[in-house]
Amino acid sequence: MRRLDISENKKKALNNMAWAVSGKIVSLTSVLVVGIIVARYLGKEQYGIMNYVVSFVAIFQVFADFGLDFIQIREESKNPAMRDKIIGTTFVLKVAFALLALVAIVLTVLFFEPDASIRGYILIYAVSVLLNTTWVSRNHFTSIVWNEYVVKTEISRTLIGVAVKVAFVLLHLPLVWFIFSLLIDSLLLAVGYMSSYARKIDSVRKWRFDKALAAYMVGQSFPLLLSGAAIVVYNRIDQMMIGNMIDQSHLGVYSVAVRFTELLVFVPTIIAQTISPMLVEVRQKDEERYESLSRVFMNVTVAVCIVLALLTCLLSYPIVRYTFGPTYIGAASVLSILAFKVIGDALSQTSGQLMIIEGIQKYASIRNVIGCVTCVVLNLLLIRRFGIHGVAYVALITIFVSGTLADFLIPAYRHIFYKQMRAVTVGWMDIIHIKKLLK
Repeated sequence: MRRLDISENKKKALNNMAWAVSGKIVSLTSVLVVGIIVARYLGKEQYGIMNYVVSFVAIFQVFADFGLDFIQIREESKNPAMRDKIIGTTFVLKVAFALLALVAIVLTVLFFEPDASIRGYILIYAVSVLLNTTWVSRNHFTSIVWNEYVVKTEISRTLIGVAVKVAFVLLHLPLVWFIFSLLIDSLLLAVGYMSSYARKIDSVRKWRFDKALAAYMVGQSFPLLLSGAAIVVYNRIDQMMIGNMIDQSHLGVYSVAVRFTELLVFVPTIIAQTISPMLVEVRQKDEERYESLSRVFMNVTVAVCIVLALLTCLLSYPIVRYTFGPTYIGAASVLSILAFKVIGDALSQTSGQLMIIEGIQKYASIRNVIGCVTCVVLNLLLIRRFGIHGVAYVALITIFVSGTLADFLIPAYRHIFYKQMRAVTVGWMDIIHIKKLLK
């Protein structure tokens, strides 16, 4: 970066992103490797149960977060002098919502989950909802664009978590211990975030709760809660429905395909997060150049993801066969479908970033609600008839409906829809202009 002829702000953004990318690569690689080991050891049914538990709690986690993370980061960036009051208020609110979420989880499993062992697994992992309130410390590092200590904490957690799970496999322990290992992951993050804050920033004892600020933050975060809930539902509800409407073995197979899909989605996420801050700076100075670069940004991201999708689709059989093994070979055909989800994610994420840059994000929650409704309705119609392949097709349809078609339906986003159509058809031609994004 010292050799690059770019502004200091861009260097800072790239350095910050470099840490984020490094952490994510370590995390995704470790999760995949340990996932392979654990999946082979547990077998399809128990691996499916493990993923069912994670998906179940994740749906309630979004209500525990209440959309407060983004509001905290935004308010700290605007008012750094109010740091202790903002963090303290956010922490108290998150603890309160986490306790409510825990009560909701307990009531839900007691009345709607017939399997006693699965009830126990869910209640064990549900404690992570309370531990995740410590993410207020992580949010502070994000607000000051200082990812280094966050990433170090997450890498340490990942490596320790991998060691724990591998040890459990070598000791031939039952499923309940692997549920506990997920809880240990959350505990390690909680301790790491809080200790990093105490060492590098200040004492947590200085955090203060402010009633007026709390009311303001809840009001500001409520729309984000609705949007976040819709996203989590249509990203997780498919696995919940497989577990309830088919069986846990099929969920285990489907989860394997999802693991590889998560690796693919990492690509457009990182490109979007790296380039977006630069586009913000460009738009403030030159609207015409912004239009040109935003087109290149979307076209290049989509083109890269089209290549990734095609390669993954063609290689899906050996990918699954030589990682998770023949037991999960049914995941190969599912992966060949889900691979194209990365194109939809590229269109959705790049368009979402442009909406934020252009200040027209207030209708974005409509996209997520459309996606949520599409996902639930189509799964109810197709899951019984087509099984996990039907669920895969629904996931593919959902991301294109919510992230692309919805932009045509919303007048304020129609100009972005036309950019998306260009990206899908002739966007590859802009690959030669990729250097423009870093000038």
